[in-house]
Amino acid sequence: MKAVAVTNVGNKRSMNQDYYFCSDEPVGMMQNLYIVADGMGGHNAGDYAARFSVDRFVTLVRESKERTPISVMENALKITNEELIAKAKTQREYDGMGTTFVAATLQDDGYLLIANIGDSRLYIVNDTINQITQDHSLVAEMVRNGELKKEEARFHPQKNVVLRALSTRSVASPDFYKYKVKRGDYVLLCSDGLWEMVEEGELLKLVSEYEDVQDIADKMVFMANENGGKDNITLILMKI
Repeated sequence: MKAVAVTNVGNKRSMNQDYYFCSDEPVGMMQNLYIVADGMGGHNAGDYAARFSVDRFVTLVRESKERTPISVMENALKITNEELIAKAKTQREYDGMGTTFVAATLQDDGYLLIANIGDSRLYIVNDTINQITQDHSLVAEMVRNGELKKEEARFHPQKNVVLRALSTRSVASPDFYKYKVKRGDYVLLCSDGLWEMVEEGELLKLVSEYEDVQDIADKMVFMANENGGKDNITLILMKI
């Protein structure tokens, strides 16, 4: 298994506030580690939040004495959020900053362990495409409550309202998942700059049409920009 990572500023933004970490090699007790974060906040605050959170999380994973991967991720996210809150108190422009965060590690037993907070996503793609993570956003809540159809959510005026994140204004409350992958599955982590611009059916089609993982990832970014590129685009793609 080898993962590829791509990030692109998109067509509308002057700064890339997405950030990622991609390692096929062990990180602490993790056999590998993949992270996509999408920063939020004015000026450079979103960029700082994403970079700080990813870098600090990775350091904490490397240093962790916890005994299970899930407890490693849970504790690292807790400390990262606490330190992000403390950092915001040192400079006024950092107040209110935050970041989405989706992380995954593949174990030797074939289980993918996932941590997620916000609306960056993890998909499993094979003959179908399945969103494994659950968005922590206003429109996602409306869809789950039957107030809005899924196909309407991408165009809703409040589609970018995130209810949970690594933030300076709230305690982190991530979700954790365990998913059994099989040979031939693709794992896709991405920011909303990809999934808002490229429909799931189009992502599935790209995976079926191209063999090389790097080619697929590059085509996904190209299509997101062709469809408007309204946000930063970041993805990590791997084939099991």
